[in-house]
Order: sequence, then C-alpha cells, then structure tokens
Amino acid sequence: MINYLKRKLKKRQQKKTFKEYGYEIKTFQIDKLGNIEYAQWLHPFEKPKEITSSKVKFYNTLARNGGMIVDIGAHTGDTSVPMALAVGKEGLVLGIEPNQYVFKILKKNSKLNTEYTNIHPYCFAATENEGIYTFNYSDASFCNGGFLTQIRNQHHKHNYQLKVTGRNLEKFLYSNYSDDLTKLDLIKIDAEGYDKEILKTIPNILKDYKPNLMVECYKRLTTKERYELFDILNEYNYTVFYLENFEIDGSKIKIERENMTDKKHFEMLAIHEAKI
Repeated sequence: MINYLKRKLKKRQQKKTFKEYGYEIKTFQIDKLGNIEYAQWLHPFEKPKEITSSKVKFYNTLARNGGMIVDIGAHTGDTSVPMALAVGKEGLVLGIEPNQYVFKILKKNSKLNTEYTNIHPYCFAATENEGIYTFNYSDASFCNGGFLTQIRNQHHKHNYQLKVTGRNLEKFLYSNYSDDLTKLDLIKIDAEGYDKEILKTIPNILKDYKPNLMVECYKRLTTKERYELFDILNEYNYTVFYLENFEIDGSKIKIERENMTDKKHFEMLAIHEAKI
C-alpha cells in the first residue's frame, strides 16, 4: 500500500512539473531490412513503441514503393518510421508535429535508418490560417494533447497550455512539394478531435489526388461532431472502415453514418471510391 501511494505521488508530481526528456535508441528486426533503430522518448507518460514487420506491411497496402505519405500529428515518429520503411528510400514521408518538445524526438528518428527511409520532419500544426495557437496538454511536460479548444466537449482535463505555430497544410504542400503530390498515397491525421477541421483545409488535395486517409474518431467528440466527420469524408466520395490496428492482419469493417456513435474512440481508414 505504501509503495502504491509513493508511485501515485510521484506520478502526480511528474504531471505538474515541467522537464525535458531525452530518448533511448531501441533496435527492431524487420523482414528483408534487418536491424532498424528507433528513438524512444523517455517521457514517463509515453508508452513504449515497437516497430514491426507487420506494421510496415500494413502501410505497404496503403502506399506504393516510392510513394508519398503525410503524417499529421506524427508525435515521436512511431508511425512515420514504419511508413517510411514501407515507401522506401525513393519515397517520402512528411512528419508534421507541432509540439516543440516531442518534435526533437521525431527529428532524431528522421535521421536514423536513412539508408532505407526519407523522412522530412516539420514543427507546425495544420490549421486553416497561419499564426500562433494555444494547444492543451495533460501534463506540464507536454506528452499528450492537441487543439482541444476547437472541440465542443471541454471536460478534457488537459490544463497545460503550449503555444504552437500553425500553417495551412494545402498551401504548404503546393508551395514546397508540388512535384511530389502525384505520388501522394496516404494522409494520416491524429489530432485529438481536430481531424475533421484539418480535412476542411485540404479540399483540393482530396479532390485532385484522392489519397487514402487514416483519421481518428476522438473519444470526446459529440454526436454532431462525429456525424460531421463522416459527412466530410462522404462528401469527397470516401468509403469509411473501422481500423482495428495498424497491423497487416487487422480487420477492416465498413462504417455507415449511424455507426459513428457505436464506439467511444476508434481509428478509421477512408478509401476513395475510385480506388475500391
């Protein structure tokens, strides 16, 4: 009991105290590639991440070798790395992460395994307009959070604020990667409920290039916000599926509009009707 109370007190203190955390290099064995390195963030609230052959194969089903992926809300790069292994050295992954503290880990991961990967890390949030915005996090060292002022449910208990830079993603892509967009295969968005607003900022990307989409139905979205998310995808002629996990053997079950309230929190895969 005493040890339990000590652990709880330590966790509470860690939550309230700002500290910058480093990383530890881990090595994973990946089919056909061998040893792959990954920088694990040592923040006490960051769960251990694992790079697996199954995850690489999963992204192989959504993006071609040499293709382009945009990873919005890339965090430390735990999705960017297997994505980059899937599209290969001739491919391209843009890892976009607004949190300056976790971005340092993403940047480190972009410099590992460069014989197999091509990751371009960027520290900004995907917003409608350029500017400085306030994000909310659940601890003083900014492990987990997002643009939570933009969702209707404000009972999120993310009380620690961080100023981040916002940029319009569509303008950024056309200005900096116009020649690469023809090979855009996948956009992943993990933005703590802000996903649908990001989708609204890239209408021409969705219409012209029809990339596969991975988006999140955040647990605190209201029923109205859930339907709005589905309607945006439907408007651009996407068929939506539950995404059980990011593994090659995960199931994909089609979602109808009324299913958006069936589960509290879930990942979705959206595929344009032209690709089904």
